[in-house]
Amino acid sequence: MIIVEPSSARFEVGEHPVSTDEHLLERISIVENRITRVTERLERTLDLLLRQAQNSYYDRSLIKALISLLSDDGLVESTRLERLWNERCEQDAHEQNESTSREALRLKILATPPAHEAKAFKDLVGQAFVALEDGHTGVGIDKLRQAAEMTESNCALNLFIGEHFFKHGKARIARTYLSKVHYSLPDDLHVSLLLGLTCADEGDSQTAKLLIARAIELGGSCFSGHCGLGWLHVTESNWRKALSHFKRALEVRPSPEAHFVLASLYYKLERDSLAIRHLRKAVDMDVNYYEALNLLALVYKRSGNNDLAQDILSRVQARASVRPKTKRQHNRKVGPLFDGKTSTERGLLCGNRRLMSALRDDALRAFVSTNRDLG
Repeated sequence: MIIVEPSSARFEVGEHPVSTDEHLLERISIVENRITRVTERLERTLDLLLRQAQNSYYDRSLIKALISLLSDDGLVESTRLERLWNERCEQDAHEQNESTSREALRLKILATPPAHEAKAFKDLVGQAFVALEDGHTGVGIDKLRQAAEMTESNCALNLFIGEHFFKHGKARIARTYLSKVHYSLPDDLHVSLLLGLTCADEGDSQTAKLLIARAIELGGSCFSGHCGLGWLHVTESNWRKALSHFKRALEVRPSPEAHFVLASLYYKLERDSLAIRHLRKAVDMDVNYYEALNLLALVYKRSGNNDLAQDILSRVQARASVRPKTKRQHNRKVGPLFDGKTSTERGLLCGNRRLMSALRDDALRAFVSTNRDLG
């Protein structure tokens, strides 16, 4: 470091006060030196990031070329690959969000411990969330159910358990916990909708209609609510109201499932041209919607277009032969959605797995308020 000194200071004799300019210059030099080092490190970091970005670009280009080559040879379906990739990304993002919100839920549950056995309650909840974080869902839910037996008024705990069983189609168990939450929070529209759909799946049509209709009236339209009400009106052969609700469900959520359920009702009413229109839209949105393809073949056959019906059935069989075995049961062929057996004993939407999955996913997201008090 260079220290600047005035020339007159060389000829001065005796002691004199030390100038502060020297200290300032030293400090400035030190700061400059540190800034230079930081700048060099930032340059090296930027260079490393640029190399990684370039490597990522080359890797992506290579993968795209491989996919294009495999697609040209007929070994890979590009549309299916893209769909699977998007599903995986959504799943990873969902898991990350769940992990983030799980701690907040744990604290909310522990905020209202029971008057007695508070320590045992806290230990059970802690063990349950550790199991859930490790992927042992069954163990975690069992411990949470044990904790729920210690208290009747923990809405956050009962709602979490109820939503879990609702998501997995265990209507009877879900209704037990959702009823407790509804008793404590009768104005919560999310709980009313879930409980209403659960009652519909259990065959309690009157209670289901009251709960779902109230949720829609106060909270606004949602796919699951209108779809559930439409199905309940189908069980009563009230075709006009059922058609109105299914149309509204399609407006709220344009999807292959919404087109399929509306086409199924048109098929039931023997309005084949409208059924064909909605089924073709469903297939255009998802070429692998095998339930829609099967129903489309039935409509063509009833309309006298046997060649079109046979062509569609051949496509379905050809695709089914190349699907993995683990997917066959999930995408198995089903009959018409409303085939005359509209008794509530068959369950909501006649047990159609894909429709039920779409309905439950929508219901679990509907009318969720982040500011509500579940204490």
